[in-house]
Amino acid sequence: MQALWAKLLAGEANSPGSYSKRTIDLLSSLDKTDALLFNTLCGFGWFLGQVIPFIYDEQAPIYTEHGINFATLEHLDDIGLISFSSIGGYMRMGFPKYASIFYYGMLIDIEFPSEENNEFETGKILLTRAGQELAPICDSKPISDFLNYVLSKWRDKSLIVSSPYPRNLPVTENN
Repeated sequence: MQALWAKLLAGEANSPGSYSKRTIDLLSSLDKTDALLFNTLCGFGWFLGQVIPFIYDEQAPIYTEHGINFATLEHLDDIGLISFSSIGGYMRMGFPKYASIFYYGMLIDIEFPSEENNEFETGKILLTRAGQELAPICDSKPISDFLNYVLSKWRDKSLIVSSPYPRNLPVTENN
């Protein structure tokens, strides 16, 4: 919590107004358990214009083994860090044929079936404004095997995924 506060205060000192009052108030109400849970959740975050944790099935072992489940997502929603849609989910629309997305600096190129107006399922949560402001400073780490989990989900949906990195990296297996 001290490190999170230090980063927020340093960011605010360097660029006043970079964090909303709501984010500062929310951070002041978080306890260590909340901060650790949010940090873990951010480990599932991809960058697609903004940080979006891809939570496709909160009952899948890739999530539950890290303490992310229905109850913890409801809790993060209740305290104002995420918006959780337990039944449906969220989609980004209007993608062209080709798009790029990042997971902790790993570039992934996606090829959609149509030339334009493609839809992309992002999962069951979105970060709130406060969550978006805190995600870059929470010092999260990538989740082991999550990259391969997501890539296999996308392949199952007939998306073509590739990376400019060498084939010996896990991201390009089975391409």
